[in-house]
Amino acid sequence: DGRPKSKSPLFPWVIEVKKPEEIEKMRAAGRAAREVLDLAGREVRPGITTDEIDRIVHEATIARGGYPSPLNYHNFPKSCCTSVNEVICHGIPDDRKLEEGDIINIDITCYLNGYHGDCSEMFVVGGETAADVKARQLLQ
Repeated sequence: DGRPKSKSPLFPWVIEVKKPEEIEKMRAAGRAAREVLDLAGREVRPGITTDEIDRIVHEATIARGGYPSPLNYHNFPKSCCTSVNEVICHGIPDDRKLEEGDIINIDITCYLNGYHGDCSEMFVVGGETAADVKARQLLQ
């Protein structure tokens, strides 16, 4: 349901110590997110739309028993964030086709067994050599 299972501590500096079974659930959520990100990254190529990447992410997240955290979060309409070129973060997937040399950041968050696994990675459409010198410097 996406709602916290425990109440926040009275003081923000109080550190919550997780039980081993909670840590394992956190690892599973993180692993699922990484697997989904790897699948999405393998699909980055000229001509694919970010909507298509979003569909792949959605299906892969559901197949792992999870839910894509971004979907409907504060009315966010998609299952992942795809930020292309000058879009800094939280780009909304759409029907724009990726072009050779574009830089795309794909941000994945999977909600699984009460925990959110979150990761992102930048990709160059067409491979790293397709990016210009400034883009390659940015990616270092």
